[in-house]
Amino acid sequence: MPYSYEPHHFEDLTVGQTFESAGRTVTETDFVMHSMFTGDWTELHTNREYSADGPFGARIAQGPMTFVLSTGLFQRTGVVERTVVAFLGMNYMDIPNPVYVGDTVSVVFEVTAKRELESRSDAGYVEIDGEMTNQDGDAVFAGDMKFLFRRREE
Repeated sequence: MPYSYEPHHFEDLTVGQTFESAGRTVTETDFVMHSMFTGDWTELHTNREYSADGPFGARIAQGPMTFVLSTGLFQRTGVVERTVVAFLGMNYMDIPNPVYVGDTVSVVFEVTAKRELESRSDAGYVEIDGEMTNQDGDAVFAGDMKFLFRRREE
């Protein structure tokens, strides 16, 4: 699957089209910055000693952090650069496996729905599903994103 790194307007997207992100290694700094930004200092995510005796044997990323990582990786594809009018929400989000400090993650995104909008002549509705995997190929996040994509100016 080739990397895109090109902005895509509504007209450029087709159902079934896929985009692959670059990989990214999750760092200690990512864990700390996420906790600082959100205020979520739950010990499962921030206390090495407590987490070592927990169900995962080590600290794991907060579930919402995995979603945030996926949105950043989607932005890195370039597809949404200056072409997204709005992020409208999600229909689902699944986190089947944990993300640890040192994991390298990447995401494959697929356009799953697209439709014209009677209420907007400048943008159209697009749904994009993503599945994030780690370096071992284990799924660590799956979810969709709903967008308004800008139409090309005529």
